[in-house]
Amino acid sequence: MANKYPQTPDGRYFVAKNRLWRCTDPRLDEDEKRNAIKALMKARRDVRTAQQREDQDALRQARDAVQTAKEALGERGPVWWDDDAPDEGGLAPHNSSYAKWWESQS
Repeated sequence: MANKYPQTPDGRYFVAKNRLWRCTDPRLDEDEKRNAIKALMKARRDVRTAQQREDQDALRQARDAVQTAKEALGERGPVWWDDDAPDEGGLAPHNSSYAKWWESQS
């Protein structure tokens, strides 16, 4: 993601669609990261299948699996940094603590 999208100087977020999205926890080893990504891809396929079948129970389970995988990657749930900085994911960069950095990107 960091190559395609601007990444904040601290490596915590990338910007897409004018929103800050939390990056994967850089402390994950390659096996942990690979396994979580595989789980995420499967869960997303399961979401699509459940939607096509209009199966609400399967959809809920699949969305829960997406959440679990995103948490394993550090992209949701508790933040992976330890300096007490708040999670600014979902904010527009110009409305965040990264506003000056974002302004310098254009």
